[in-house]
Amino acid sequence: MSKCDRRGPGAARLAVVLAATWLGLAGLHGNATAQPSRMPVTPEWRDTAQRVAQAGVPLSDLAPNAPDSHTVQRGDTLWGISGLFLKTPWRWPELWGMNLEQIRNPHLIYPGQVLVLEKIDGRARLRLAQGTGEVPTNTVRLSPRVRSELLDNGAIAAIPLHMIGPFLNEAVVFESNALEAAPRIVATQEGRVMVSRGETAYVRGDLAGARDFRLFRELRPLLDPLTREVLGYEGRYVGTAEYVRAGNMVAAASGKNVVVPATFTVTSTRLEAGVGDRLSPVPQQELVAYVPHPPAAPVDGHVVSIYGEGLHAGQNQVVALNRGQRDGIERGHVLALWRTGRAAVDTTGAERVAMRLPDEKHGLLFVFRVFERVSYALILTVREPVSSGDRFTQP
Repeated sequence: MSKCDRRGPGAARLAVVLAATWLGLAGLHGNATAQPSRMPVTPEWRDTAQRVAQAGVPLSDLAPNAPDSHTVQRGDTLWGISGLFLKTPWRWPELWGMNLEQIRNPHLIYPGQVLVLEKIDGRARLRLAQGTGEVPTNTVRLSPRVRSELLDNGAIAAIPLHMIGPFLNEAVVFESNALEAAPRIVATQEGRVMVSRGETAYVRGDLAGARDFRLFRELRPLLDPLTREVLGYEGRYVGTAEYVRAGNMVAAASGKNVVVPATFTVTSTRLEAGVGDRLSPVPQQELVAYVPHPPAAPVDGHVVSIYGEGLHAGQNQVVALNRGQRDGIERGHVLALWRTGRAAVDTTGAERVAMRLPDEKHGLLFVFRVFERVSYALILTVREPVSSGDRFTQP
């Protein structure tokens, strides 16, 4: 029996610690009890984990100041915890694979659990401490926290959910100007120019049996920064509205039929809703595991736009990318941001020589929504403002 085998169940739960919980965002979709059976583990990830499980990871893969232990706190995230121990937090299969043989539920980790890093013969393994007697004196406790990042079942999330939660329904790309024929607000309560949450709007159009809708203003084309090709149409998100009663046709005094529009209540607003805003059904909520991982093949693309009204973006803001499903982009992909090398002049020789300095990697993106030709990503880290046209690659 190997050393790893003798550690028993306490050593075996690292998958519980830092595996596919990574981005168990099911809590954002109304089902926080994350069903592990629906969170796929690909053969490639399992193969990686099985190889690492036999020996742990080389010490060279650990972060320079990796602690001997960490006590999980309310407000921790899996991304943050992994960054304590590994140089590259998205390399989760190695960390998960340290205890592959006894994985039971790789999706849940709770505040109060203590993670212990073991270093033996030039290799490192992570396990859960059993009892207070095993907690080293240099346990890292990260606090205070501004906001909690717990799923409804008490497990911690993978990245701060509040960063991307609002965009899961708001950031939408239509392949064509599809909202031209969508139901639309044709009048408002008491003839108001704009209506807010709880107020009434009147709608005409084919509702196709749906009851819950998102409201969008005009669609704007997303243009590839290099080719100027239209990649899709981004809707300006207004809010949500709920069906109250159907419209119909009634006979007027003149004997002609008159249209009575359907009645809706505005249930939430990012912007005040008004006449002309279009309705799109709220899509069926998905239960997916967003697992941070680098692309399997080289990727090279550019930022299309900053989500919202800004010209530049910083950490925790969202950008649209000119690569999507057809280019192999997946939810959970981690991408590197690059700063274009600036122009310079070599003045050290007899002649002045024009130069362009090398491009420099200066940030990380996390992809959380993917469409056919466009995807949306959260800026995880960045040293300089991000603009349309900035380049990204695999990390």
